[in-house]
Amino acid sequence: MTTSVIITLIAIVFLALAFDFINGFHDTANAVATSISTRALSPRTAIIMAAILNFVGAVLSTGVAKTIGSGIAEPNDLPHGEYMVIAALLSAIFWNLLTWYYAIPSSSSHTLIGSLIGAVMAGAGIEALKWGGIGKIVLILILSPIAAFVAGFLIMLLIKYIVIWTGNKSRSKLNRVFKFFQIISAALLSFSHGGNDAQKAMGIIVFGLVAADVHTGTDVPLWVKIAAATAMGLGTSIGGYKIIKTVSRNLTKIEPINGFASDLTSSIVIQSSTLMGMPLSTTHVISSSIIGTGSVLRFHEVKWGTVTKMLITWVITIPISVVLSYLIYTVMFKLFL
Repeated sequence: MTTSVIITLIAIVFLALAFDFINGFHDTANAVATSISTRALSPRTAIIMAAILNFVGAVLSTGVAKTIGSGIAEPNDLPHGEYMVIAALLSAIFWNLLTWYYAIPSSSSHTLIGSLIGAVMAGAGIEALKWGGIGKIVLILILSPIAAFVAGFLIMLLIKYIVIWTGNKSRSKLNRVFKFFQIISAALLSFSHGGNDAQKAMGIIVFGLVAADVHTGTDVPLWVKIAAATAMGLGTSIGGYKIIKTVSRNLTKIEPINGFASDLTSSIVIQSSTLMGMPLSTTHVISSSIIGTGSVLRFHEVKWGTVTKMLITWVITIPISVVLSYLIYTVMFKLFL
């Protein structure tokens, strides 16, 4: 293995883990925003719990990593594919930091997938892309927040009717009961988040290793699992308080009852996608769940202005990431290779 290959691989692993670390604090809000908002958990306790369970979830599955590693393009067939990975990671990191700075809960999944598409287009042309695989990924990215909204609305409606049917109308008593349930649902959501989101960094590392001819197949080496899980856990432990505020306060009023329903809905949707080996946007799913459950209790109090801004960000993330990574690859590598 030449010195240049070693340096390139070190850069890929470093950038992928940096992306995973940023993803951890960028998306911490996904798992803990509702439990912090309702005071079911203190911020410190919630973030420590999320960090631990993100790590556990990350090391227990690899299906999503395999999809990222081979579903968008075939790394074996790409000339200088390792440099495409570097360009994609630089683009994704930039977009994540930009949206975090402005407290916008954008999707790390969208930016990574869009960035990888753009870099492959720049380095190998549009024909190198696996449009069938990309189509499946994009379909899940589109359908998952819709499913989360609908499921959140229905689950919250069911809980509401059960509460009415049992004749339990004491608000304070309901809040106490659902605060306990919310701790469980927040833990489940943290585990689910790690099982899907950390897989993307694992997949992009494997993509780079295969492109550099130092790894074969789509299996994720143990050291990659541990490194990616650790990076996400450490990032989560820092906490993304800016985005926590947006998700927990600027969408709708959250009480323990709809906080529990939101977390439960999100966990179901995320786990379903993870079992299928498909990446999704945990940000989109959780935000959509919160909006869906909040619509049942107080439709008029949902802050639709904030929702609109989020939707705009969601729509533009992939196109912007495609263009950004295309430019990065062209400027940094294509002109010199």
